[in-house]
Amino acid sequence: MNQQTSISNIAYNQSFIYNELDVLQDIDRSVPGSVHYAIKRYRKDSQWNMEDTGMLVYHYEKNNPDEHYLELKFCVIGNVYCREKQAECNFCKLNASKTCLEKVDSIDVLSFSFKPSYLTQFVRGKKQRNISDEVLSFTHTASFSKMLPLCGKTRMAIEGLLNHTYTDTLENIFINAQTQILLLYSMDCMLGDKEEVFVCKFLANAADRDKITKAREVLIQHIGEPLTIKELSRKVAINECYLKKGFKEMFGTTIFDFYQSQRMEHAKYLLYDKGLSVTEVSALLGYSSISHFSTAFKKHTGIKPCELLLR
Repeated sequence: MNQQTSISNIAYNQSFIYNELDVLQDIDRSVPGSVHYAIKRYRKDSQWNMEDTGMLVYHYEKNNPDEHYLELKFCVIGNVYCREKQAECNFCKLNASKTCLEKVDSIDVLSFSFKPSYLTQFVRGKKQRNISDEVLSFTHTASFSKMLPLCGKTRMAIEGLLNHTYTDTLENIFINAQTQILLLYSMDCMLGDKEEVFVCKFLANAADRDKITKAREVLIQHIGEPLTIKELSRKVAINECYLKKGFKEMFGTTIFDFYQSQRMEHAKYLLYDKGLSVTEVSALLGYSSISHFSTAFKKHTGIKPCELLLR
């Protein structure tokens, strides 16, 4: 709770007594060697004057690499919370949210803690390195923290995490993807504020950017049904070449690497949290053989699927 308290205190400029707050939602989950995330919602007092706040924390221990971590922390004010959210109360169905008695203003506190074993996948094999690469590979040898501006893209990613309607397996897939997007935007902010200028000229068109974003959503929805680039481009009605180039520029990764990453993160969830067998997970993710799945899993995580089951 100390880490969550600190970001909230920065937003409010004074300390909260958390055990006196009305907790609306409390989620705390982790996948070994990957990410630990916590999302807590509290009822907001109308008298509190607070500001949306974000922070990146890089923790480096020279003599104890096991203690390395990168953490993203956010405190977001003024979102509306409905106690009947999952069932959709009658006010929500009638689109009468302004008069809904079940909705209250909230303080939303989110934290995402990443271990080196997860982050190094993003810089593996790179020769030229900048500060982001040093942080992700934990070769930067001094701990630091940096306040993060909450740009429109970051707010949308947080909004998605707070208000999605996915459950169980689909929820895990969605949160893995949104967490990577938050990491991307936060690392981008760490390099300094700069005007958003696209190398791919067609991305200046909002409609084309929406198609690229939609393609990412389609990939997430088909986590166990691999799509070809041609199939994906048809689903979102954009040229294959534009799709590949635009995806790489907007999300900092190729379509294939993004899809593989999401599949392997979901595989960890199915193996560790759900207790499924390697055979079952391989089939669910659309692999033609267990050996192909095991090879892909080890390449992504550094361990075999069976080794995760023993942890």
